[in-house]
Amino acid sequence: MFELRLNRPSSVQFSGAMASTAKDAQDLFSAMRSAYSKTPTRLKIIDVYVIYGLITALIQVVYMAMVGTFPFNAFLSGVLSCIGTSVLGVCLRIQVNPENKEFKDLSPERAFADFVLCNLVLHLVIMNFLG
Repeated sequence: MFELRLNRPSSVQFSGAMASTAKDAQDLFSAMRSAYSKTPTRLKIIDVYVIYGLITALIQVVYMAMVGTFPFNAFLSGVLSCIGTSVLGVCLRIQVNPENKEFKDLSPERAFADFVLCNLVLHLVIMNFLG
């Protein structure tokens, strides 16, 4: 009655599509690398700080998964501290970026002072959460 036919691409077409996808990915990464090489050093330092905070939070989560969550407030405080400082670092990066015209009236010194003040408030809240 009904005949079902599957149109499968040949292995040559499939490998050609994979090669094309791999080439597109390589082109994308090389374009990103060349665009990021033009980024000012100040922003690259902030990027390293943000990545460090996120990696530290990830290490804490992995440690909690392996060992346990006995002092749960300590675990939450550590992870929230890392995530919070990373978010504040991203905010600092946005404010200090010279290509961002939204914060052109804000000096980098003022943005850094806001970053330090917000970090102080964040860590006071986290210390209060610890008990």
